[in-house]
Parts: sequence; C-alpha cells; structure tokens
Amino acid sequence: MRRITGAALAVLFLFPLAWSAFASVRTPTGFGLSNYARLFTADNGIRAEHVFNSIAVSALTVAVTLVVSTLGGYAFGRFSFPGKEALFLLTLAILMVPYATVLIALYVLLGWLGLQDSLIGLSLVLAMFQLPFSIFMMRNSFEAVPKELEESALIDGCTSFGALVRVMLPAVRPGLVTVGLFAFLTSWSEFFAPLILLNSTSKFTMMLAVVNMRTASFGAIDYAALEAGVTFMAVPCLVLFLILQRSYVRGFMSGALRG
Repeated sequence: MRRITGAALAVLFLFPLAWSAFASVRTPTGFGLSNYARLFTADNGIRAEHVFNSIAVSALTVAVTLVVSTLGGYAFGRFSFPGKEALFLLTLAILMVPYATVLIALYVLLGWLGLQDSLIGLSLVLAMFQLPFSIFMMRNSFEAVPKELEESALIDGCTSFGALVRVMLPAVRPGLVTVGLFAFLTSWSEFFAPLILLNSTSKFTMMLAVVNMRTASFGAIDYAALEAGVTFMAVPCLVLFLILQRSYVRGFMSGALRG
C-alpha cells in the first residue's frame, strides 16, 4: 500500500514537469528543438545575460546563506549566552512574516545602501529570507554531533573556529547540503523579489525573462517556447537534486529528528 501511495504521489508531482517537457519538444509537424531555438532567439526570450544573472544570484545567495547559517547554527548549538533561546525563537518567528509584505521596505533600505537594482542586493534579500530555516537546520545538525569530537579538537590545541572548520563541518556535511540546496532552489526559481527589486532589463533573471515572454504583440503568446523555458530552468534543479539527494535526505531527516 505504501508503494502504491508513493507511486501515485510521484506521478502527481512529476506529471506537470513531464507535460512541460513533452510540450517543449512538440511542434506543428511533429517533434524537435525549434521551440528551444525560439526561446533563445526571440526578441523577448532568454539571453546569455539572463542565464549569468540567475547563476550569479543563486551562487551568491547560497554562499551567504551557508556562511551565516553555519556560524549562527554553531553558536546556537554549541554556546550558552544570555537570551539564547529568546533570540532563537525570534529568528524562527521571521518565518511567520510573509516576505511580500516587507519587500517595499527592503527596496527602500537597499536604496539607502546603494544596492538598489543590483544582483548583490537581490541576493542579500533572498539569503535573508532563507536564514531562519537554515539556522534552524544547522543548529540541529551541530547538536547531533557528539560533543566529544569537538572537545578532543580543543584539547589538541584547536580554537573554537579551528574545531568548527576541521571537525564540525565535515560532520555536518548533510546539513550543509540541505541548506545549500534549499537556498539554490528558492533563489533560482524566485519571481516576486526580482520583479520588485530589479528595474533594469539587463539585470533580469531567467525567471523574469521567461515570464516576460508572455507579453507579446497583439496578445499572442508562444506557449511552446514558454514550456521550453520552464523545462530549461527545471533541468539544473533536477540534476542537483539527483546528485545530492542522499546527503539531502540524511541532512533533512537528522535536522527534523533533532528538532
């Protein structure tokens, strides 16, 4: 029964993606890659700069999220300080705030910082929204590591930072993979934040470029090319998940069990 239920859920979730892939290669005369050719050659299609922007935003978001959540999770998981639990609960409380309600305020803040309409500013905003969940995951991952490992490193002369780099990080690798994968998937497919925070078409991400294809002359929409764009954007996510799925599942389950 479990296998039947799992198979049914897999079909339910994979059907939209499979349909998009099928529609992306379907042409009026049969099957081919002409839809992908139009995706990259149309006036309002995807350009190389859009691909670069998406890669840059995703990479920077993942880097900032990993660094901050690792340090924050290590502090919450291994150190005691006044107000620790209250601060941790306050961090988690950010998850209850719909991020769309604060984007305008963040847009103004980025203007004060000189990061308005920039990929760096967008990446920092996306990383900020990832941090509550990421810190929660990393704290649980660090707490799951036996304290004896860290104490042995400290006795051997390592500082707290040295123990973190040499001993703790290899031990929490599944948690790092989980946090990094979540940050990548979110930033890669994010639409609303780039729509609000980016003004220049040269800085658009692929998601904005694909959505922009729906705006055509006389209301005509090239749905086949649009499906090609959806499939093209989904491929990196599928490849990364298939490569990292074992570490992802271990990291997510360990974090959930400790939580």
